Amino acid sequence: MVELTPEAIAKLPYRPCVGVVLTNAQGRIFAGQRADMETPAWQMPQGGVDAGETPLDAAYRELEEETGVGLAHVTFVRETADWLRYELPPEVIANRWGGRFRGQKQMWAQFQLDAPDDVINLTHKDEEFSAWRWMTAHEILTAIVPFKRDIYEAVFKEFGL
Repeated sequence: MVELTPEAIAKLPYRPCVGVVLTNAQGRIFAGQRADMETPAWQMPQGGVDAGETPLDAAYRELEEETGVGLAHVTFVRETADWLRYELPPEVIANRWGGRFRGQKQMWAQFQLDAPDDVINLTHKDEEFSAWRWMTAHEILTAIVPFKRDIYEAVFKEFGL
């Protein structure tokens, strides 16, 4: 494992990424239990922006890959006004994405689910989540890993959730 100094970390870029807030008719928010974690770690869908892709296109793609929920199942509600950033804990940086990024810069999109819950399919493509449930913003903030809490709070505030 490469030891990264604070100075080296400060020079690393942020990974361009999107996050998705999927809400149901009752205003509850989709949260998934990460499939790759031994201890419970709930989060909303997210993922990298591919070359040539707009953040909104990436949000639609990530939503479908991770939940099976496609374009025909949702209505676009809103997108964050700008990129939001979070830092990875120093002990995680060397192991995540080969130590190339200090954290992520994310554009967030909110979609309203217009279909029944049974369109949600966690094994549609990428098995990111082992379980899912509808949560309130407060419940998600309690369940999210601490280093992502500030960005989730900012998204919920901007979206009025």
